[in-house]
Amino acid sequence: MELVLLVLVLVAALGAVVVGSRAGQRRRAAQAEAELAPVRRLVEEDVTALGVELQELDTDLAGQPLGAGENADYQRALDAYEAAKTAADALTAPDQVRHVTEILDDGRYAMSCVRARVAGQPLPTRRPPCFFDPRHGLSVTDVAYVPPGGVQRDVPACALDAERVRVGAEPDVRKVMVGSQRVPYWQGGRAYEPYAQGYYGAFGPMQWMFMGMMFSGGLDGLGEGLGAVGEGVGDMLGGIGEGLGDMFDGFDF
Repeated sequence: MELVLLVLVLVAALGAVVVGSRAGQRRRAAQAEAELAPVRRLVEEDVTALGVELQELDTDLAGQPLGAGENADYQRALDAYEAAKTAADALTAPDQVRHVTEILDDGRYAMSCVRARVAGQPLPTRRPPCFFDPRHGLSVTDVAYVPPGGVQRDVPACALDAERVRVGAEPDVRKVMVGSQRVPYWQGGRAYEPYAQGYYGAFGPMQWMFMGMMFSGGLDGLGEGLGAVGEGVGDMLGGIGEGLGDMFDGFDF
């Protein structure tokens, strides 16, 4: 009888561990989707913005003869738009957003090349997008900026935002929802880091800009990780307890 009881206890414990593990997997999947959803919306807005810019470019170029260079750059921008749409639709994790924003940045640069060729100007130097909102396009200069709660640093800016910063006005910052608050995208948390890496990863100095207080995650991220571990252990132990409780309900002592 004691051997049978021991076997039943072990079977129940194993079953409870399996149940707890599955519950943990479902929780992690739900958490991953919750992290991806706002970043997906953000990058979809960027894809839409590029499509609008392409329509405006098409209107501006209507009736103008285009040479081989203009046509090649224009086709490159169109291809980037289509590729970004496809990549955005296939997103399954925040880390994949980097690929989408890399494509978008390339498309915007191609559009800048088209405009420069048509105007008879030299091709623009490849610079990072405007730090305050990548949808503003290529930056034209660097300006000294002090983020709220941060330290002064030089950031790339479009002409309008550069002028705003120089006169002491607020730049046009891209903001995202974090809980019930709207904050600059660089303070949105680790899920938004790949979004910026796609736009700025090719520019070495920009990597340092996003460290420290930017994309706050450091100790908070460690706390989230430990919390997830604790929840996983709790699910497992809770499952074991439920399994044992159900088993012993069938015995009279």
